[in-house]
Amino acid sequence: MTARPIDAALWRTAAVLVLGTFMATLDSTIVSVGVDTLAEEFGAPVTGVQWVTTAYLLAVVTAVPASGWLADRFGGRRVWLTAVTVFLLASLLCALAPTLPALIAFRVLQGLAGGLLPPTGQALLARAAGPDRIGRVISVVGLVPLLSPVLGPLASGTILAVADWPWLFYVNLPVGVVAVILARRWVPAGEPGGRGDRFDFRGALLLSPGLAVLVFGLTWFEQGNPVVAGIAVAAGAVMLAAFVRHGLRAEAPLLDPRLFTKPPFGVAALALVLLGASVFGTMFLLPLYLQRGAGLSTWDTGLLLVPQGLGAAAGSVLVNRLVDRISPRTLVLSGIGLVAIGTAPFTQLGPGLPDWVIVVSLLLRGFGAALIGAPVMTIVYRRVEPARLPRAAGALNLLNTLGGSIGTAVLAVVLQARLAARGPDVAAAFADAFWCVLGLAVVAVAGATRLPRAGVAAPDKKKGHADA
Repeated sequence: MTARPIDAALWRTAAVLVLGTFMATLDSTIVSVGVDTLAEEFGAPVTGVQWVTTAYLLAVVTAVPASGWLADRFGGRRVWLTAVTVFLLASLLCALAPTLPALIAFRVLQGLAGGLLPPTGQALLARAAGPDRIGRVISVVGLVPLLSPVLGPLASGTILAVADWPWLFYVNLPVGVVAVILARRWVPAGEPGGRGDRFDFRGALLLSPGLAVLVFGLTWFEQGNPVVAGIAVAAGAVMLAAFVRHGLRAEAPLLDPRLFTKPPFGVAALALVLLGASVFGTMFLLPLYLQRGAGLSTWDTGLLLVPQGLGAAAGSVLVNRLVDRISPRTLVLSGIGLVAIGTAPFTQLGPGLPDWVIVVSLLLRGFGAALIGAPVMTIVYRRVEPARLPRAAGALNLLNTLGGSIGTAVLAVVLQARLAARGPDVAAAFADAFWCVLGLAVVAVAGATRLPRAGVAAPDKKKGHADA
């Protein structure tokens, strides 16, 4: 059967929903370049200001698991509109924050709302597009999470060059207001809320706090407090193990652990975790090296990272044309190969590495990353029946978020250890950390070889797919 063309109405829906994802993902990185500015403004150490970013990421990780149940219970569009509204309110409060503790508290509220936007928006879009069009649409809107690690530091450097720090948060207001107005007109309401099982309180008390405590512990390793970090990591691991046990026994868990044993969800999950770790991990390491090791300004650093965004844009154009014609495994393996090739030069960081090598490497990495995310999500969304899209979207976004946050935290610990071992040779320490990023690509290849050779057909409307 010939796939339906993507009409203007669907593109309008996609454009509105992607605004929510854009705000949520951009705010995970936009503060990174402004850490020194905030430290000076509030008279606080950099380690304290770093919690402006860390608190946001922890809140996102906490919120994502509940997105599927909320969409089932109250309706996807209603949850999305509420999340955008709360995100805007939190952004305004962040801009007006009188103290650092207040700013961190408002960032938590912002992160809780931001964590709901990508999964809820993807579920709404997948339902509106249908199985035959979701691949082509996702290949375009999936570009946004790949661009945010690049655009965040660049936007931050640009804003701080011409305005005060509150504009890091004021910038969300016009985008969010436009999104709310257009969503009421262009985003279909879909099926009404009110369905779904009872909320899994026990699972929520184990999964979300367990993930947050685990990430919290990893960040404390970076700050040189191994006792607190070890206790937190152990506590997080115990809570997650308890959730898995609970999830295998509960009738309607917040996130069903059995999902990850069903092909192709398990290998798709691995690919998204590693993609998140690679993209966000590199966007943590490389800007830090360019500023501290190479002595570049924040503006020059941001400009040098732009090629990764350009590569991702070019890759999304290619995926849009090929996602329905070529095996998902072929696209994903090709993408992982390009990411690995683009990462290899960073294992040789030093004064002798020309800027053009960094530019070409980032182009390859961006292009390759675009070949991974969209095909993986397409595989899952085509297999899942419409009623289960919110839960599937929540699971996929949780994995990508975890990959980014945990990957960045682990790489920070590795970098800290290598800096201590290498002493004054900063470039060598960063190069050692990039060997870990390259290792992620090797693991990803092993998982991607188990993806389907051919595209996965849409679920039978009569039978559905209980194992999706």
